Amino acid sequence: MHALDVPQAEAARARSGRLKMLAVLLVCAAPVIASYLTYYVIRPEGRMNTGELIEPQRPIPPAADLPLSTLAGEPVRPESLQQQWLLIAVGGGACDARCERQLYLQRQLRETLGRDKDRVDRVWLIDDAEPAREVLLPALEGAHVLRAPAEALNTWLPAAAGQSPRAHFFLVDPLGNLMLRFPVDADPSKVKRDLERLLRASKSWDRAGR
Repeated sequence: MHALDVPQAEAARARSGRLKMLAVLLVCAAPVIASYLTYYVIRPEGRMNTGELIEPQRPIPPAADLPLSTLAGEPVRPESLQQQWLLIAVGGGACDARCERQLYLQRQLRETLGRDKDRVDRVWLIDDAEPAREVLLPALEGAHVLRAPAEALNTWLPAAAGQSPRAHFFLVDPLGNLMLRFPVDADPSKVKRDLERLLRASKSWDRAGR
């Protein structure tokens, strides 16, 4: 009788050990599980995007609808801008104070992304025929500075009521879809937070460069 009880006791101890180990694993994993639930499911108000989601997404129009050109007048195919995140600002060639601030923030936002900044291109779309101010060009090195008709930009880039595309930053994903419009005079720290979240979420499939 005693000999039969020994295997049963060992089995009970093994079950107890497995349950204790499972309990320890659950306790250790709880913070990770909670963070994923908070980030992906619960989404408290404080974590909502600052940028307004463009729905449905708007692909970069073809050249027939969005004729782009360099400052020298060379045509640029809109689809050539794909495969990078694009942070877009719009302004006139004379670039007033608001335009200057937009270009400054655009550069600073990209720089604060650290090593992920190489996944984001700055794009300044000039919507008139005024020559770009020479004094601005050194700070725009590495950016795409292109001309486009204002009518075409107004069609592609939806501004808030009573505003024009010049008042916003717009974000295009690497697939070439316009996806976010940032509010007028948006808090740069909140814009940066949106960019960081998107770059983090797309890290598994997006790489720097075209």
